[in-house]
Amino acid sequence: MAEGEDLRERVAFLEGQLEAAHKARALFYAAMFDELARRFGEAEAEAIMKAVTYRRGAEVGHRFAAFAPADLAGLCRAFLDFVPDRGRLFDPEVRRCDARELVIHMGRCPLKEAWLEAGLPQRRVETLCRIAGKVDDGTFEAAGFRFAGTTWKPGQPGCCTLVIRPGPLAPSR
Repeated sequence: MAEGEDLRERVAFLEGQLEAAHKARALFYAAMFDELARRFGEAEAEAIMKAVTYRRGAEVGHRFAAFAPADLAGLCRAFLDFVPDRGRLFDPEVRRCDARELVIHMGRCPLKEAWLEAGLPQRRVETLCRIAGKVDDGTFEAAGFRFAGTTWKPGQPGCCTLVIRPGPLAPSR
């Protein structure tokens, strides 16, 4: 086997492993939701998982704080560099990036795909997307921006849309 072919095979293997890890994460989300819903009801299960997911996003947000409150172009570059596998897993499309607003639509999501492949009903997938999407709220709000994204709903193409606006100005001293 030629050296280039071996390298391509290794890259393909690693890409497959990354996708598999995201799908395993998705199935963990679903199992966790089901157990929490069984014990506490669906509304409380969703609230608990959203709070934990938001908190995890807030832990990541510090990496983008240098761009707050208003460097949306810098945030866009840094965030796209942060998306796993150079974006292939989520297929991000920048729909707007100016001084007022940054809008990024995710063309796909390995979490959503895993839930659908597992045969979960679309309404359950919609709930799990709302839960998983809280990571973005936490990330961008903790970084110092305003965030108003939307998550996938049955019948919509792609997945979530991230809508980021300049954050509040720091108080003057």
